[in-house]
Parts: sequence; C-alpha cells; structure tokens
Amino acid sequence: MLNIFNSFTRKREILKINSDKMIKMYVCGATVYDFCHIGHGRTFIFFDVVSRYLRHCNYKLKYVRNITDVDDKIISRSVENNENISDLSNRMIYQMNQDFLKLNIDIPDYEPRVTENISCIIKFIANLLENKFAYISGNGDVKFSIDRFPSYGELSQRRVEQFNISKTAFKSNSERNPLDFVLWKLKAKDNKYSWTSPWGRGRPGWHIECSSMSTSILNDRIDIHGGGKDLLFPHHENELAQSTCINRKFQVHHWMHTELVIINNKKMSKSLGNALLLKDLLMNYDSESIRLFLLSTHYRHPLYFCESGLRRSEILLRKLYFSLRNVNLTLLDESGNSHFKLDFYKALDNDFNIPIALSILFRISREINILKSKYSFKNSKIIELAFLLRELGSILGILFHDPEFFFQKNDQPFSNEVKNINYFIQKRNSARRQKQWVKADKIRNYLLGLGIILEDSKNNTFWRKLR
Repeated sequence: MLNIFNSFTRKREILKINSDKMIKMYVCGATVYDFCHIGHGRTFIFFDVVSRYLRHCNYKLKYVRNITDVDDKIISRSVENNENISDLSNRMIYQMNQDFLKLNIDIPDYEPRVTENISCIIKFIANLLENKFAYISGNGDVKFSIDRFPSYGELSQRRVEQFNISKTAFKSNSERNPLDFVLWKLKAKDNKYSWTSPWGRGRPGWHIECSSMSTSILNDRIDIHGGGKDLLFPHHENELAQSTCINRKFQVHHWMHTELVIINNKKMSKSLGNALLLKDLLMNYDSESIRLFLLSTHYRHPLYFCESGLRRSEILLRKLYFSLRNVNLTLLDESGNSHFKLDFYKALDNDFNIPIALSILFRISREINILKSKYSFKNSKIIELAFLLRELGSILGILFHDPEFFFQKNDQPFSNEVKNINYFIQKRNSARRQKQWVKADKIRNYLLGLGIILEDSKNNTFWRKLR
C-alpha cells in the first residue's frame, strides 16, 4: 500500500483510493513571468514520477497542472520589457515546454491557463459573495473574509492570533481583517490586462485562480494536492479556505510539498538573485543527468545544489547505461517478479523514497555487470535483469535512450580520440592475453589519466568517460 506524508496532518498516511481506482491530482504550476529554475524542475520532476508510478500501478489518474499567465509579476515584467503580456507568457510557456521535454517531464492530462478560465473564476467569486464569505472592500476589490472560515491556518499550522498585525493595519482597513486576501482586483477601465465583471473591470487574485480551476476539473475531491513548500502558506492555505467555503463537501485527502533548493547555504530565490535557470543548466549538463540529480534527494529534504553533485549524477547514469550496453532487450516482453522489483516498489510505497529506489537500480546494475564478466551477453538472466532495469528506470523517467545513442551523444567531444583509445585498448588486451599484467596496468592507468575508465567483461573491454 502506498503511504505518503500528508502536510496537513504532519504524518504518513495510506493513500485513500476510491473503488473506481481513480486518483485526482492537482499540482500548482508555474507563474510564467520568467524562465523556469531548478526549483520548478525539482517539483515538477517529482510529481512526474508520482504520476508515472500511479499509472504503472494501473490507477486511473487525472493529473492537472495549471499555468498562471496573468498576475502582478507578469504585468510588471511585460511593462519592463515593453512586451505584450500574452507575448511574454507565451514565450515563457514555450521555453518551459522545451525544458520539460528535455527533462522527460510528461504533459499532464489537463493544463488550464488562468486567461482561459476567467468566466469560471468570476462565477466562483460571485458564489463566495452571495454566501457572505467575501465582501467588497473600500477600494472596490473583492476580498475573502478569513473570519468566516474558523479553520483558517490549520494547513500551515498557524493560528490567526499568531500573526503580527499592528493596530494601524486594523485602522487602515477597519471594515474587516487585514489578513483577508484579494479575490478580484479592481482596475481602471483603460487597463488592458483586465476583464469585465459584476464588480467592475479587473482581474483575479492568485489564490482564487487555482481554487476555481482545480474544482472545475476535479470537482469536490482532490486526492493529492501538490506544490513547492513555499506555497504552503499563504497560497494553499487560502485555496483550502475558498474551496471549502464554496462547497462543504470539498476535501483534499493528501497535501504533498517538495522542499526548497539550497545554493551556497542560502535558499534559492529569484529575489536573492541566485536562481539557476533550467535552460542555462541544460546548456552545460546532460538533461537526464540533471533529472537524476534532482531525484537523488528525498523530496521532503532540502536539495543542496553543487556542480560536483551534478557531475556525480553524470557518472552514475553512465554506469547504469553501461550495464544495458550490448544486451538485446527485444527478446523479452515483460519482466518477471523479483526481489529487486519488490524492493523498488517498497521504496516508492514508502512516501516516494526515490533515493532508495535508485539504490535498487544500482544493485541491479552491479548484478548485470557481474554476470557479464562470466557469461555471454545473450545469457537469459542478464537479459531479464537488463529488461527490469530499463522498466524500473522508466518509472523514474530515466534510461529511456538506446545505450549506444546515449554514449555516442555524450562522448561527442571525444570523437577524435576514439580511435586512439581503441588502439590502447587493443594493446592492453594483447598484453593481458600474454599475461603481461604490469604493461596492461600501465595502459589502464595511462587512459585513466586521460579521463577514460576501462571496464572488462568476459569477452570485451568497454570504456567510458570520467567526469
């Protein structure tokens, strides 16, 4: 059974499954005022693995990941760039899709945009106003009244009285609580980034957008609601308040949040100027290695970014592909049950412990290499394990390349040296056949000095780059 940590209850719980085996998952997507950074990459790669595993387990998944294509940041950036807001958002969405394609992040079942759901959002706000969960403030904005939702703060475990609210804040907004948040921002009539509503031209607030889009697609039940930890408060707290007030039957069974990325012992943040953009990272590192790196730390632990970690992921990925090399996987249709597979499933069932799941892949890889050193590559056990390695890797979204293509792609800078490397390998093999072990070791060490690692099987010697 799948156990996941619920951010609401602060404990692990068995994932609730309806009799129809339908799982509804909503993940808060990107606000497209800028390019995606590795924090986005970490979150969306993790939930991509969640969706892959649920589908692998034959659940009927309905996966929604929204796009926020209008808000204050997008408007400010469009003015700064002297760029039309739709041109800006479309440009960022295009780059996001390119990044996600390279990182092998599957497209969700639904990807609603705010600008395509304005009428739905207006109806949602009107319902809140009608039932007196919202009000029109002195400046014309429509605001949600947190006093009408006594459970406010439960998700983030914050009591309203703990918030530091000055007396001047109450005076400046004497009508209601200064913690009340905006549902509809009233704008001037000539504002081109606004829509007509019963309360005047304006645009929606951030929190109401997700509540409206998630419930319009998934109705009154969300089994998994995910996002980065930075969204826990106020965004998800406000989402929960709105959605529950609009429909008392509404419930989120499990809240899941990915931890932050740390760079030089500081939280990665665009405001701090230390954000690493995915598009820049993808120019310097193999995309599959980046994915492996972002999965190498448990999702509820901070991810400490360092180049050495990325380099290590490149080496580890090469080791996995090396195990698959020269094995004909077309001879099998499916893998059988094995202790490796059961251990892999057990790791993912344990709050998606992907680092442990990865360790299972390396155990399989080592077993394959041991067998390769003893038997022909056509050995049935080798083929079975290689097929299993590829199958389990696909759940994590890795090992999808043909091994030869992978090495050719990643070894292109060495293309002019391949003949030279093969020449020394032939000389070393000749020395080994003649039991000239000292000479063979000297050649191995010489190649190692060039950054080339040799790996011997029963009948062949293969090489790979050391990074």
